[in-house]
Amino acid sequence: MHTGSCLCGAVTFKVEGALVPPDACHCSICRKWSGHYYSGTDIPRARVRVEGEENVTWYRTSDKVRRGFCKVCGASLFFDPLYRDWIGLSMGAFDKPTGTKLAIHIFTADKGDYYDIGEDGVERKEQ
Repeated sequence: MHTGSCLCGAVTFKVEGALVPPDACHCSICRKWSGHYYSGTDIPRARVRVEGEENVTWYRTSDKVRRGFCKVCGASLFFDPLYRDWIGLSMGAFDKPTGTKLAIHIFTADKGDYYDIGEDGVERKEQ
């Protein structure tokens, strides 16, 4: 079981089982939404339990995706592809230990110009 929350604790979540290795998305939407690049893990919806859902506000970034954040503290929490059987959970919202490691960097061609992606052995995927 893995647990996590927003900054103020108004939204909490639990995930049954192991976490899928997360990605780090460098696209401009994820950077603007998270304040840097976004790292999340994609979990089957049936394994996720959210408490405090009344404190989640959703922002649609396309016809297919919405992003959820805490309406109290503003923490970025959920990447929700509406027509999929999984939901993305922000790695920064998890309590330690997560038991996983970053698997891949995506949309690296769109990364911010103020940082470099280090030689950490993690694959990069141009999309």
